[in-house]
Amino acid sequence: MRNDIRPNERAFSTKEVAEEVGIATPTVRKYGQILERNGYEFLKDGDRRIFVEADIQALIALRDTDKPLDDTAKDLVEEQKDRLEGNAGTEIATGDTYEQLPQDPNQIKEVLMFLAKELAATREMNVQLTNDLTKLKTTVAQLQQDHHVISSSIGNSAQRTNAKIERLSEQQNTQYENLLAQEKERSEFLQKELQKMQEEQKKEWVSQNEFNKRLKEELQNQNQKTGWFFSLFRK
Repeated sequence: MRNDIRPNERAFSTKEVAEEVGIATPTVRKYGQILERNGYEFLKDGDRRIFVEADIQALIALRDTDKPLDDTAKDLVEEQKDRLEGNAGTEIATGDTYEQLPQDPNQIKEVLMFLAKELAATREMNVQLTNDLTKLKTTVAQLQQDHHVISSSIGNSAQRTNAKIERLSEQQNTQYENLLAQEKERSEFLQKELQKMQEEQKKEWVSQNEFNKRLKEELQNQNQKTGWFFSLFRK
């Protein structure tokens, strides 16, 4: 049990310690867990740690150490044990608490009023914290919804883009196939025309050859007749 705490010593919350030491609140919790894991003892209000000056110095030592955190934590635990054992042998003089209580009803009334104001301020702070937490939850829910909407929009946009690309690709393929078919038809037509011209030219050559042959035969016949006619005069 902690016996090294001085009377009326100030207690600090986790948030106040974070501001005092100059580290983040999660880091304070992390350092507290490391210390407790190695045997350090904190004052507790339920599961919430309550820090005093000695605890703050321990956190500063963890913040500034060059050694592994667990090694430093073990050293701090040993220091705390020595400090607790030393205080255990020292008698702490305490006065009669009852005698220190105010006897004047007006003073008691002032104390009660002070406590009532502190309680009201605490309740007001709790209400404010509750409202802030509600707003934070609403903001987080809105951000999650916005994230979902943005993700959906990006997904839909990507789908539309892919669909457009597929349509353009299909159109290009169809156009290419049509052009290829047209070119094939044109090539077949030209081949037929060329074949037709070759056949006509062949017919023309055959006809010309036949004509030349007949002409040659006719000339030969004419020569034979003319030669016979002149041979009559020679006799």
